[in-house]
Amino acid sequence: MKIETALISVSNKTGVVEFAKSLISRNIRVFSTGGTSKTLRDAGLEVIEVSEYTGFPEILDGRVKTLHPKIHGGLLARRDKEEHINTIKEYGISKIDILAVNLYPFNEAISKEGCSFSNAIENIDIGGPAMLRAASKNHGNDIGGVTVIVDPSDYDRVINEIDKKGNTSYELRLALATKAFAHTSAYDGSITNYLSSLSEKTPKHDKAPNRQKWPEIITIQARKQQSLRYGENPHQTASFYVEENVGQGLLSNYQQIQGKELSFNNISDADAAWECVRSFDKPACVIVKHANPCGVAISHNIIEAYNKAFKTDPTSAFGGIVAFNKKVDLETARKVINNQFLEVLLAPDFDNDAINELSLKQNIRVLKVPIGNSTNNFDAKRIGGGWLLQTPDSHDLFIDDINIVTKRKPTKEEIDDLVFAWNVAKFVKSNAIVFASKGMTLGIGAGQMSRVDSARIASIKAVNSKLDLKNSVVASDAFFPFRDGLDVIVASGSTCVIQPGGSVRDDEVIDAANEHGIVMAMTGIRHFRH
Repeated sequence: MKIETALISVSNKTGVVEFAKSLISRNIRVFSTGGTSKTLRDAGLEVIEVSEYTGFPEILDGRVKTLHPKIHGGLLARRDKEEHINTIKEYGISKIDILAVNLYPFNEAISKEGCSFSNAIENIDIGGPAMLRAASKNHGNDIGGVTVIVDPSDYDRVINEIDKKGNTSYELRLALATKAFAHTSAYDGSITNYLSSLSEKTPKHDKAPNRQKWPEIITIQARKQQSLRYGENPHQTASFYVEENVGQGLLSNYQQIQGKELSFNNISDADAAWECVRSFDKPACVIVKHANPCGVAISHNIIEAYNKAFKTDPTSAFGGIVAFNKKVDLETARKVINNQFLEVLLAPDFDNDAINELSLKQNIRVLKVPIGNSTNNFDAKRIGGGWLLQTPDSHDLFIDDINIVTKRKPTKEEIDDLVFAWNVAKFVKSNAIVFASKGMTLGIGAGQMSRVDSARIASIKAVNSKLDLKNSVVASDAFFPFRDGLDVIVASGSTCVIQPGGSVRDDEVIDAANEHGIVMAMTGIRHFRH
């Protein structure tokens, strides 16, 4: 069927003048409303006000303008049903073939400091979602249907298909209808999140309402980035979903430069490596295996950081994920790929020589991730029949936060290493014990059921890697429930320990530290990672 009529009513005016001009030049009649109509007419375009077409004015401060049978009849009439076509003709209703609508900026409104409750309510669009749902429902079939557009980036796609085929294809209409339903779903979800976050039962309309951090109902939307070959194991199916408007620095912004398709475990481990490495300001390298760092180091450049990180645990580094927080050069790329087998290499950037060198190992997945300090809005864990949501563990330790509780006080170098080890421990599965010295991990004990076993494993790993723990520092992600873990650490050669404190036996553990003549620092912050 020939496209004859379009209705345009948009809050986001990006590209709307050019789009309307393209439609009019193709002899397509354009209806419009309010501000959109003014924008188009100011640009010299001849458009028909919806109120002129319906014969009914906008009323109630613009709350009612498109809620009319002439609009919804034109959107909902099936093109393949003669009865529908005859009915709209009988009532003087034109079929509307293209609907371009995006909604009142509700999220933008409530994000502004001091947004009053009445302003939030007035930014809830009613006519827009109604039209989008009607048009999307009637996207039609091979004979014809309504083409619905919510995203200005789709304007050119629609014009190109009209030029090629005289109409839009069913495949495009279905894709755009799906996009529109996702748009209205996210919009309604945002409104629900807002309203259910109100901590006042009767908020004052002229004031910004008090809101809870966690709404009573939460709606989350994500789009499928890719289907994965399988999940953690081959018998599990999996896909990777990405949220809209991902913050700068988060892994989902990755660009894959080369290599095989990412697997479920690749993505999970790459995220663990990236979150750890981007927490450092100095040139850093993090090597991750099975979601745990097995080597972390900082240095004056990334190749030295890599050399130090790899020494921590060369055995575990085999088949691991390697992450850098600075641009990778040729020397570093060559060193990494000639030194070990790895699954993924990620960094903020790679120079051309490094990319050429990496291309010699085509199976290595190389990811470029823009650096940044954004965090997720929340962390989530699926449990049977529900979700556990929490704020991210984004606490940073500053020197002034450290409380030295022993007689012996640390040197500046020891303080630097304590802060480094503590930062690493935040990214190690609990129970976590991290030995470190001179900006390099020496042994990491992760995910054990008892802290003393994590301490033993960390020291064993250091011995296996032929690393000397004498005068090293240790970070523990949570308090020592007994002195036995501390005794293992001191027996291994460590002279400084940082831990949260908070145990009923803190005094016993502090006494043990003084007995051994070591430094003990307490942070008051725990970093369990499950």
